[in-house]
Amino acid sequence: MNLTELNRIATAMVAPGKGILAADESSGTIKKRFDAIGVESTEANRRDYREMLFRSKEAMSQYISGVILYDETIWQDAKDGTPLIRLIEESGALPGIKVDEGTQALPMCPGELVTVGLDKLAERLKKYYERGARFAKWRAVIDIGSGIPSMTAISVNAHALARYAALCQAAQIVPIVEPEVLMDGDHDIERCYEVTQRVLNKTFQELREQRVALEGMVLKPNMAISGKKCAKQASVEEVAEKTIRLLKACVPAAVPGIAFLSGGQSDEEATAHLNAMHKLGPLPWGLTFSYGRALQAAPQKAWSGKAENVAAGQRAFSHRARMNGLASKGEWQASLEKKAA
Repeated sequence: MNLTELNRIATAMVAPGKGILAADESSGTIKKRFDAIGVESTEANRRDYREMLFRSKEAMSQYISGVILYDETIWQDAKDGTPLIRLIEESGALPGIKVDEGTQALPMCPGELVTVGLDKLAERLKKYYERGARFAKWRAVIDIGSGIPSMTAISVNAHALARYAALCQAAQIVPIVEPEVLMDGDHDIERCYEVTQRVLNKTFQELREQRVALEGMVLKPNMAISGKKCAKQASVEEVAEKTIRLLKACVPAAVPGIAFLSGGQSDEEATAHLNAMHKLGPLPWGLTFSYGRALQAAPQKAWSGKAENVAAGQRAFSHRARMNGLASKGEWQASLEKKAA
C-alpha cells in the first residue's frame, strides 16, 4: 500500500471549492428518477444522461473533484465510443466506483439492515483499479425508529465498512466510508445527534482495529438533522453547529476530508447547511459535498430524456455544482439562486 498516493487522492477529493458527484444510482433507483420525468430506463438512456453530466465542461472541470459510478457505467462508452470513465479523467476529476451490493435484512433485528458485498470484493477492486477507478464507496444504512438502531446493527455495519476500507487500501483505492443515519423518521435533531455519535464512534473503532490508514480515506456521513416527519425542523444554523460539534467529537484530524451525503434534503437546504458549517471554521479536515439527488434533480428535469435539452440539462447541473462549490468555501448566498432562476 502506497499511503502517500492514497492521501494525495483523498486530499484531491475534498479540494476547496470542489466536491463529489454521486452518479452511482442502482438500476432500481435510477428507474424511479427516470419514471418521475417520463423517461424509460434503458441502458442507452442511462448512458446518454450520464454522458450529458460528464461532458458538462464548466461543472466537471471547476466544481467536481470526483464521480462515483455504478458498475454498469464504468464499463460503458459514450455515443462516440469514448469510455465514460475517460470523459471524467479528461475533465480533471477522479473516477470512483460504488462497490457494495445493497442491503439485506439483519437476522434477529427486525426492521434493520446490513450491507452486503464483501465476498469476492478483492477481485472486483483489482478489475476496477485496472479500469481507472481510484476511489470506492460503500454505504451502510442505519434507521432511527422505535427501539432501533440496535447496537447489533451499528456493530455489524461498522465492521463491514472497515473490512471494505481495508480491502480498498490493499488494492490502492481510497475508500469512501459512508455510515448513513437516515432522516426518514419523526425523530428530532437531538436523537439524530446521539445515534450518529454512536455510529461514528463504532465505525472509527472498527477502522482502527482493522488497521485502516485514516490518512487514506474519506468519510461520507449524514448531517445532524431533524427527521423529515419531525414537527420541529432545526434551523440551518442549528444543523451546522450541531454537525460540526459532532464531527469534531468523533472524527480524528488524521482523516483528510469529509464529504456529506444530502440524504433527502432539498437542493438548496443541502447547499445552505454546508455553507453555514464553513462559517464555523477553521476545521481540522476538508469539508465538502458528495451529493447525488441534490446535484442531479434539476438537470434530470431540464433534460427529460430529450437530445435538444442537453444544453439546458448541463446549465442546470453547472449551476448546482457551482452553488455547492461556493458552499464548500462558505461563499454561497441565497441571492445567487434567485439570480440563476
